[in-house]
Amino acid sequence: MNLERVEDVLAKYEHNESQIISILQEVQVLHNYLPEEVLKYVAERLNLPLARVYSIATFYKTFSLEPRGKHLIRVCLGTACHVRGGPRILETAERILGIKADETTPDYKFTLESVNCLGCCALGPVMVVDDEYYGKLPPANVKKILRQYGYSNSNKEEKDD
Repeated sequence: MNLERVEDVLAKYEHNESQIISILQEVQVLHNYLPEEVLKYVAERLNLPLARVYSIATFYKTFSLEPRGKHLIRVCLGTACHVRGGPRILETAERILGIKADETTPDYKFTLESVNCLGCCALGPVMVVDDEYYGKLPPANVKKILRQYGYSNSNKEEKDD
């Protein structure tokens, strides 16, 4: 694994341990997750115990220690979204992609997550793909949205709606 780009991120933040969250966010963008080797390197370069770096990386849901898909799909299951059909949105996405929440498709195109709140309750139910928000979402539109990001029935055998 090439750690030069990780070192560039560390240098950008002047190897300042108080910037660990920002550092990990940028490093995750490089790899699409936080590989163990990278966490060890960051801990060493910041002179922090590895356990401290892991505690941060596992505390925040935004970080992943497992490889993620190219597209991150988040479905809100907070109270407002839940009563407006959030669970149906999640079930529809799971069925279409052939995975459960917190899983990644075998081709690493999609990772599906459920979240407790996306901060846009008036738009519920809400699904976010990468940084694009889809509110007041009927389950019938989930497949159309996923097609915009490269989903096709060949990803999984799925009858066309």
